[in-house]
Amino acid sequence: MNTTSAILLLLFAALLETGGDALIRLGLRGGTPLVRALWMLAGGVVLFAYGYTVNAPGWDFGRLLGIYVVLFFVIAQLVSWLVFHQRPGLPIVVGGGFIVLGGIVLSTWKA
Repeated sequence: MNTTSAILLLLFAALLETGGDALIRLGLRGGTPLVRALWMLAGGVVLFAYGYTVNAPGWDFGRLLGIYVVLFFVIAQLVSWLVFHQRPGLPIVVGGGFIVLGGIVLSTWKA
C-alpha cells in the first residue's frame, strides 16, 4: 500500500471512529428508548467498521500511528465543534499543536 492510500485509509478510519463515538454519545443523551437504542446500535456498527478498517491492512501500524493520532484528534475536534457545538478552547488548541508536532516526528523520523 502506498503512502497516499494508507493516509486516506487512516483518514477514513478516523472518521469512522469519531463518528461511531458521536453516535454512541447521541444514544446516551436522550430521546425515546427506541431512538437511543438505534443511535447506540448504529454507533456499534460504525465502531466495528472502524476496527476492521484500521486492522485489516498488513501494514506496520506503529509507523503510521503518528499520522492516525493526528487525524483522529483533528476530526474529533471538528465533530465536537460541528455536531455538539463545543468549540475548542486554548488548552485544546495548544495541546493539539503538540499532538500534530508529535505525529510529524513519529511519522517522519528515520531511526
